[in-house]
Amino acid sequence: MFPAVSHTLRRLPLLHWLLLLLQALERGLGRASPAGAPLEDVVIERYHIPRACPREVQMGDFVRYHYNGTFEDGKKFDSSYDRSTLAAIVVGVGRLITGMDRGLMGMCVNERRRLIVPPHLGYGSIGVAGLIPPDATLYFDVVLLDVWNKADTVQVSILLRPPHCLRMVQDSDFVRYHYNGTLLDGTAFDSSYSRDGTYDTYVGSGWLIKGMDQGLLGMCPGERRKIIIPPFLAYGEKGYGTVIPSQASLVFHVLLIDVHNPKDTVQVETLELPLGCVRKAAAGDFMRYHYNGSLMDGTLFDSSYSRNHTYNTYVGQGYIIPGMDQGLQGACIGEHRRITVPPHLGYGENGTGDKIPGSAVLIFNVHIIDFHNPADPVQIETLSRPPETCNETTKPGDFIRYHYNCSLLDGTKLFSSHDYGDPQEATLGANKVIEGLDTGLQGMCVGERRQLIVPPHLAHGESGARGVPGSAVLLFEVELVSREDGLPTGYLFVWHQDPPTNLFEDMDLNKNGEVPLEEFSSFLKAQVNEGKGRLLPGQDPEKIIGDMFKNQDRNQDGKITAEELKLKSDEDQERVHEEL
Repeated sequence: MFPAVSHTLRRLPLLHWLLLLLQALERGLGRASPAGAPLEDVVIERYHIPRACPREVQMGDFVRYHYNGTFEDGKKFDSSYDRSTLAAIVVGVGRLITGMDRGLMGMCVNERRRLIVPPHLGYGSIGVAGLIPPDATLYFDVVLLDVWNKADTVQVSILLRPPHCLRMVQDSDFVRYHYNGTLLDGTAFDSSYSRDGTYDTYVGSGWLIKGMDQGLLGMCPGERRKIIIPPFLAYGEKGYGTVIPSQASLVFHVLLIDVHNPKDTVQVETLELPLGCVRKAAAGDFMRYHYNGSLMDGTLFDSSYSRNHTYNTYVGQGYIIPGMDQGLQGACIGEHRRITVPPHLGYGENGTGDKIPGSAVLIFNVHIIDFHNPADPVQIETLSRPPETCNETTKPGDFIRYHYNCSLLDGTKLFSSHDYGDPQEATLGANKVIEGLDTGLQGMCVGERRQLIVPPHLAHGESGARGVPGSAVLLFEVELVSREDGLPTGYLFVWHQDPPTNLFEDMDLNKNGEVPLEEFSSFLKAQVNEGKGRLLPGQDPEKIIGDMFKNQDRNQDGKITAEELKLKSDEDQERVHEEL
């Protein structure tokens, strides 16, 4: 440090002036005024000027700098480097020798200057005993490392702001951010990146230095800022350990990862709402949905799409994090939602796995595929009915033919009878189709069209089926093409009237006392053609007749005798007597 020494520049005899002039000429150029006279002011050589100079030293600024001080012959008389301590002082208020005060004016941080200070702007004719002789010209090599003023405030420069700002930091918020911390000259003193973890803290609660508390206010997640903090809003005179010196300005390059407040609730934003939402998800419903899960800065941590499978769960039953439990309720099938979950309703302070850090705000972009309740029945909506009067409707046991289109509730097509050309055939109540479809096809008129919504417990259940995801709600559009009365359970053929009195004799066409398969088949077909009876509909007639023949051919010798032939009604009656 250089104490100011007051002095008066006395007039010198002409001879002395001449001697001084000769000495100056011997020393070489640059150490005298252009006229060859003794230096009247400080000579400043700016031999390194940084490209960016956001601020220049002004009178009253506090500066920190390194210097080497030498005499004309190069002999060193002082150096801040030797003390490993920067010179730190206010400029322009008489605390420095006048030459240094003037030489520092207008300097930029990291600028290097060579100063030549004439005696009358240094220590004059008195000097400093034992250190600086009288009338000594002083040479200084100076590098400026810091500058600030008591009137300074925190300087904030927004380097990058995301196009959509979900929320700005306010006092009492909890933030997670990355930072690189440097001194004003660029010397690094700390970085969250080196610890592979964000810095997590409350804002405006005294947990941070005041300047950082101020500099973070108004930031958006994903925003990058440069924050310059004067020392009186940082670590002041004490500094911090060995990395932040006394009275140091600090520069932080900050990336805000996320922000929340302990009072926050789940935020739900509807991105797309389908038309005609007649039902909204409620607690107890089972839901299938797709999602992309990301942190507040956009970092993706999970996606159901990457697994090509929906996430299936009960809502409001504690199977998922509380924030998602809340955020899914009230949703419509087909809706797109953005659900923002604060950490106290997510994974808390500990986070989970290696992708969701502690105290992380989670953002889910959700597409609701479908939902149902285990108590749901089949939903039936009649789309159209034939104009003529319908006297008979479908019932269990009926054989029907119908067309159908089957899809998921999100519109994904699964199956269609139109792809095969012919209508689908089924016997109602015979467990030939899924329970919900069987129910939805009952009570229909020929020509009627219906829409059926079948919950999974009445369809293919949790396991699904080929082409049908597990726990999927199915949407059917069905049209009844035809209906035939069915047969009683266990019957393959019924008479429309009383059977012939001498059934075996009528069946024994060649009257040889035996009825082979050919005679049996010919007889039954004739009864059907004459309208006297009918076979079980929806089955291959030849197979039905063959099965009936095997049932009557008790000894399996390929022919039926009068003793073997029995009507099913007689067989049923005999069975009742046996049970009695």
